[in-house]
Amino acid sequence: MLGPMWIKTTSVDEAKGLLRRLYDEAIARAGKVYAIVRVMSPNPRVLRSSIALYRDLMMGTSPLSRAQRELLATTVSRLNACHY
Repeated sequence: MLGPMWIKTTSVDEAKGLLRRLYDEAIARAGKVYAIVRVMSPNPRVLRSSIALYRDLMMGTSPLSRAQRELLATTVSRLNACHY
């Protein structure tokens, strides 16, 4: 049986290239780089795609308002005991 497994993340100070640009954008957007972003640091292209998906879902064209989408996301996170 495997014990706990950890993902080696990259700090802001260590980030280079695409990852550094994504971290800088995160800091500009939210004031810091949250763990949900850092956990994808081993693969910056996946992180970039994840951010693009989030933006499309939350800010793209939809019959739901932004407030309704945020409410749905908050409700699902709460039901899953996830603080994100």
